[in-house]
Amino acid sequence: MLLPGRKVRIETERLTLRQPLFNDFRSWSTLRRNSSEFLIPWEPQWANDHLSRKGFTNRVTWAQRCIKNGSAMPLFLLRRDDDILLGAITLDNIRRGPAQAGTLGYWIGAPYARQGYMQEAISGLVHHAFERLDLSRIEAACLPENDASRRLLEKCGFKYEGVAQSYLQINGRWRTHVLYAALRSDRRGKIETL
Repeated sequence: MLLPGRKVRIETERLTLRQPLFNDFRSWSTLRRNSSEFLIPWEPQWANDHLSRKGFTNRVTWAQRCIKNGSAMPLFLLRRDDDILLGAITLDNIRRGPAQAGTLGYWIGAPYARQGYMQEAISGLVHHAFERLDLSRIEAACLPENDASRRLLEKCGFKYEGVAQSYLQINGRWRTHVLYAALRSDRRGKIETL
Protein backbone atom coordinates (compact mmCIF):
# COMPACT_ATOMS: atom_id res chain seq x y z
CA MET A 1 0.00 0.00 0.00
CA LEU A 2 1.26 3.50 -0.84
CA LEU A 3 1.93 5.50 2.31
CA PRO A 4 0.55 9.04 2.75
CA GLY A 5 3.06 11.80 2.10
CA ARG A 6 4.80 10.28 -0.89
CA LYS A 7 4.85 12.09 -4.19
CA VAL A 8 2.42 10.62 -6.65
CA ARG A 9 3.22 10.12 -10.32
CA ILE A 10 1.13 7.88 -12.55
CA GLU A 11 2.26 7.19 -16.12
CA THR A 12 -0.19 6.06 -18.78
CA GLU A 13 0.31 5.58 -22.51
CA ARG A 14 0.03 9.31 -23.35
CA LEU A 15 -0.17 11.03 -19.96
CA THR A 16 1.67 11.82 -16.77
CA LEU A 17 -0.59 12.35 -13.76
CA ARG A 18 1.19 14.30 -11.04
CA GLN A 19 0.40 16.67 -8.20
CA PRO A 20 0.05 20.36 -9.09
CA LEU A 21 3.09 22.60 -8.59
CA PHE A 22 3.22 26.33 -7.89
CA ASN A 23 4.87 26.98 -11.26
CA ASP A 24 1.84 25.45 -13.06
CA PHE A 25 -0.14 28.63 -12.42
CA ARG A 26 0.16 30.23 -15.85
CA SER A 27 -0.75 27.09 -17.84
CA TRP A 28 -3.58 26.21 -15.40
CA SER A 29 -5.14 29.69 -15.35
CA THR A 30 -4.88 30.05 -19.14
CA LEU A 31 -6.50 26.66 -19.75
CA ARG A 32 -9.28 27.31 -17.21
CA ARG A 33 -9.95 30.82 -18.59
CA ASN A 34 -10.01 29.65 -22.22
CA SER A 35 -12.26 26.70 -21.30
CA SER A 36 -14.62 28.58 -18.97
CA GLU A 37 -17.73 28.31 -21.18
CA PHE A 38 -17.09 24.58 -21.54
CA LEU A 39 -16.52 23.98 -17.78
CA ILE A 40 -18.82 26.34 -15.89
CA PRO A 41 -22.12 24.50 -16.56
CA TRP A 42 -20.75 21.36 -14.84
CA GLU A 43 -18.78 22.79 -11.91
CA PRO A 44 -19.35 24.48 -8.56
CA GLN A 45 -19.55 28.25 -8.92
CA TRP A 46 -16.12 29.79 -9.36
CA ALA A 47 -14.98 32.08 -6.54
CA ASN A 48 -14.06 35.67 -7.41
CA ASP A 49 -10.36 34.76 -7.05
CA HIS A 50 -10.67 31.43 -8.90
CA LEU A 51 -8.16 32.33 -11.63
CA SER A 52 -5.87 34.42 -9.41
CA ARG A 53 -2.37 33.43 -8.36
CA LYS A 54 -3.45 33.52 -4.70
CA GLY A 55 -6.38 31.20 -5.40
CA PHE A 56 -4.08 28.82 -7.26
CA THR A 57 -1.46 28.93 -4.49
CA ASN A 58 -4.17 27.97 -1.99
CA ARG A 59 -5.23 25.13 -4.28
CA VAL A 60 -1.66 23.76 -4.55
CA THR A 61 -1.15 24.05 -0.78
CA TRP A 62 -4.41 22.14 -0.23
CA ALA A 63 -3.29 19.46 -2.72
CA GLN A 64 0.07 19.02 -0.96
CA ARG A 65 -1.61 18.75 2.45
CA CYS A 66 -4.17 16.20 1.19
CA ILE A 67 -1.55 14.01 -0.47
CA LYS A 68 0.60 14.17 2.68
CA ASN A 69 -2.21 13.11 5.00
CA GLY A 70 -3.71 10.60 2.55
CA SER A 71 -7.18 12.19 2.39
CA ALA A 72 -7.12 13.03 -1.33
CA MET A 73 -4.99 12.73 -4.46
CA PRO A 74 -5.38 15.85 -6.67
CA LEU A 75 -3.44 15.37 -9.90
CA PHE A 76 -2.82 17.31 -13.10
CA LEU A 77 -2.94 15.59 -16.49
CA LEU A 78 0.09 16.39 -18.64
CA ARG A 79 0.55 15.10 -22.16
CA ARG A 80 3.84 13.17 -22.15
CA ASP A 81 4.87 14.23 -25.68
CA ASP A 82 5.02 17.96 -24.92
CA ASP A 83 4.28 18.37 -21.17
CA ILE A 84 1.11 20.39 -21.93
CA LEU A 85 -1.48 20.63 -19.14
CA LEU A 86 -4.76 19.06 -20.32
CA GLY A 87 -6.90 19.02 -17.16
CA ALA A 88 -7.06 17.55 -13.68
CA ILE A 89 -8.39 14.54 -11.81
CA THR A 90 -8.88 14.11 -8.08
CA LEU A 91 -9.45 11.09 -5.92
CA ASP A 92 -11.03 12.84 -2.95
CA ASN A 93 -12.67 11.89 0.33
CA ILE A 94 -10.44 8.81 0.70
CA ARG A 95 -11.91 6.70 3.47
CA ARG A 96 -10.00 3.91 5.18
CA GLY A 97 -11.11 1.18 7.55
CA PRO A 98 -14.25 -0.73 6.58
CA ALA A 99 -15.03 1.58 3.59
CA GLN A 100 -11.70 1.60 1.68
CA ALA A 101 -13.30 4.04 -0.79
CA GLY A 102 -12.79 7.38 -2.51
CA THR A 103 -14.67 9.84 -4.70
CA LEU A 104 -13.56 10.73 -8.23
CA GLY A 105 -13.78 14.19 -9.79
CA TYR A 106 -12.27 15.48 -13.03
CA TRP A 107 -12.20 18.21 -15.68
CA ILE A 108 -10.50 18.63 -19.02
CA GLY A 109 -9.77 21.73 -21.06
CA ALA A 110 -12.08 22.29 -24.02
CA PRO A 111 -9.37 21.80 -26.71
CA TYR A 112 -8.57 18.31 -25.35
CA ALA A 113 -12.09 16.96 -24.78
CA ARG A 114 -13.31 13.83 -26.55
CA GLN A 115 -9.83 12.62 -27.49
CA GLY A 116 -9.66 9.79 -24.95
CA TYR A 117 -7.36 11.60 -22.52
CA MET A 118 -9.75 11.59 -19.58
CA GLN A 119 -10.67 7.94 -20.14
CA GLU A 120 -6.96 7.13 -19.99
CA ALA A 121 -6.52 9.25 -16.84
CA ILE A 122 -9.50 7.71 -15.05
CA SER A 123 -8.38 4.19 -15.93
CA GLY A 124 -4.85 4.93 -14.69
CA LEU A 125 -6.00 6.50 -11.44
CA VAL A 126 -8.56 3.79 -10.70
CA HIS A 127 -5.92 1.09 -11.30
CA HIS A 128 -3.55 2.97 -8.96
CA ALA A 129 -6.28 3.32 -6.31
CA PHE A 130 -7.10 -0.39 -6.39
CA GLU A 131 -3.56 -1.76 -6.69
CA ARG A 132 -1.41 0.76 -4.77
CA LEU A 133 -3.84 2.36 -2.32
CA ASP A 134 -5.77 -0.86 -1.65
CA LEU A 135 -9.13 0.84 -2.12
CA SER A 136 -12.16 -1.29 -2.86
CA ARG A 137 -14.63 1.26 -4.24
CA ILE A 138 -14.36 4.45 -6.32
CA GLU A 139 -17.47 6.62 -6.53
CA ALA A 140 -18.33 9.33 -9.04
CA ALA A 141 -21.31 11.59 -9.65
CA CYS A 142 -22.40 13.80 -12.53
CA LEU A 143 -25.41 15.78 -13.68
CA PRO A 144 -28.05 13.57 -15.32
CA GLU A 145 -27.88 15.59 -18.57
CA ASN A 146 -24.08 15.31 -18.82
CA ASP A 147 -24.19 12.50 -21.38
CA ALA A 148 -20.47 12.79 -22.18
CA SER A 149 -19.46 12.27 -18.55
CA ARG A 150 -21.93 9.41 -18.09
CA ARG A 151 -20.59 7.60 -21.18
CA LEU A 152 -17.01 8.23 -20.02
CA LEU A 153 -17.65 6.68 -16.61
CA GLU A 154 -19.34 3.67 -18.18
CA LYS A 155 -16.44 3.18 -20.63
CA CYS A 156 -14.13 3.15 -17.60
CA GLY A 157 -16.12 0.36 -15.94
CA PHE A 158 -18.24 2.46 -13.58
CA LYS A 159 -21.79 1.27 -13.10
CA TYR A 160 -24.89 3.35 -12.46
CA GLU A 161 -26.09 3.07 -8.87
CA GLY A 162 -28.83 5.66 -8.46
CA VAL A 163 -29.76 9.27 -7.96
CA ALA A 164 -28.84 11.73 -5.18
CA GLN A 165 -31.22 14.66 -4.79
CA SER A 166 -29.59 18.10 -4.28
CA TYR A 167 -26.20 16.40 -4.19
CA LEU A 168 -23.89 19.33 -5.04
CA GLN A 169 -24.09 23.02 -5.81
CA ILE A 170 -23.25 23.40 -9.48
CA ASN A 171 -22.93 26.86 -10.97
CA GLY A 172 -24.67 28.30 -7.89
CA ARG A 173 -27.66 25.89 -7.66
CA TRP A 174 -28.27 22.69 -5.72
CA ARG A 175 -28.42 19.97 -8.36
CA THR A 176 -29.47 16.34 -8.41
CA HIS A 177 -26.74 13.96 -9.61
CA VAL A 178 -26.58 10.42 -10.91
CA LEU A 179 -24.24 8.16 -8.97
CA TYR A 180 -21.73 5.67 -10.36
CA ALA A 181 -19.15 3.37 -8.79
CA ALA A 182 -16.30 1.11 -9.80
CA LEU A 183 -15.47 -1.83 -7.56
CA ARG A 184 -12.16 -3.64 -7.35
CA SER A 185 -13.98 -6.97 -7.46
CA ASP A 186 -17.07 -6.21 -9.50
CA ARG A 187 -19.56 -9.02 -9.96
CA ARG A 188 -22.47 -6.82 -10.99
CA GLY A 189 -22.43 -7.73 -14.67
CA LYS A 190 -22.56 -5.54 -17.77
CA ILE A 191 -24.88 -2.59 -18.16
CA GLU A 192 -26.35 -1.04 -21.24
CA THR A 193 -24.66 2.18 -22.34
CA LEU A 194 -26.53 5.33 -23.19
